[in-house]
Amino acid sequence: MEYDVKDKNLAERGKLRIEWAWSSMPVLSLITSRFEKEKPLKGIRVSACLHVTTETANLMKTLKAGGAEVRLCASNPLSTQDDVAASLVFDDEIATFAIRGVDNEGYYGHIRSALASKPHITMDDGADLVFTIHSDMPELASSVVGGTEETTTGVIRLRSMAKEGALQFPIIAVNDAMTKHLFDNRYGTGQSSLDGVLRATNMLLAGSTVVIAGYGWCGRGIAMRAKGMGAHVIVTEVDPLKALEAKMDGFTVKRMAGAAPMGDLFITATGNISVIRAEHFEVMKDGAIVANSGHFNVEIDLEILAKMTKSRRIVRDNVEEHVLNTGKKIYRRASGGGDGYELRQPGPLPGASGEIP
Repeated sequence: MEYDVKDKNLAERGKLRIEWAWSSMPVLSLITSRFEKEKPLKGIRVSACLHVTTETANLMKTLKAGGAEVRLCASNPLSTQDDVAASLVFDDEIATFAIRGVDNEGYYGHIRSALASKPHITMDDGADLVFTIHSDMPELASSVVGGTEETTTGVIRLRSMAKEGALQFPIIAVNDAMTKHLFDNRYGTGQSSLDGVLRATNMLLAGSTVVIAGYGWCGRGIAMRAKGMGAHVIVTEVDPLKALEAKMDGFTVKRMAGAAPMGDLFITATGNISVIRAEHFEVMKDGAIVANSGHFNVEIDLEILAKMTKSRRIVRDNVEEHVLNTGKKIYRRASGGGDGYELRQPGPLPGASGEIP
């Protein structure tokens, strides 16, 4: 079995954490019981590019229980849990290619390894498997029956391909499922985004001003949780109806230009590009923290921020300090991307504009 994980010795710890998550996944447990008896996926090759976490591990084990040949790689270099990846390989014999913090070359190498089985089904979190097949491995497209995509950003990219006739196999937009955007996006992302910020920064939300860019289901959840922890929440939103909804939900609504001087913490959740730009960095408070909950690291203009920076250093795990040319400090959470983790820029999909609207 092929694999690429950090350390075999982490497997025991990973196994315990996977078991802990399993205790809170009763629906998947029922499916697994059925799959073990019926083997509906026997002979099916599945390649998955997802967050390598305890929850994903249990999903992969369920697919294997159903008879599938599974290969897993990480959709997010800094969300990978190395102990979980090790356990999947050494306890469950699932081919896993994931190392926390891997660079771009290693990241795309892992994707190619996951696709080496010539899958019948793809499972994506950001459309990178589909992107790689269409761009670099087109010979695989004919054997793919279909795939799934979990993110808003990924669905946008794939719909752009489909509209232009470039998508070579069907994709189920998991993100459109009511249970996904109503519950996972609102409550799951709402909690986990703030949890990631608080673990990294140890800041006190009560009394702080938190600016949430975007009032889709993820933005709604983040705003709700921040308000519940005592923060003053400002929402920025370009859709008039969503902006009105945020106002009627009790939040202050402003343009980013007006919110930028007021925020202590900024979290983007739009799926758009360059939501926070040079003119916003220029007027932010000294010590402002910027973070992104969207999948790709394009919502905060990192290239512009780098040009405005005279020095930078890591001051805490997953927190980088930028000292601007003016002497002001801005803190960037976890490279500014991918649910707070993403390290890479999305490439344009074949036949699509490459822009994320």
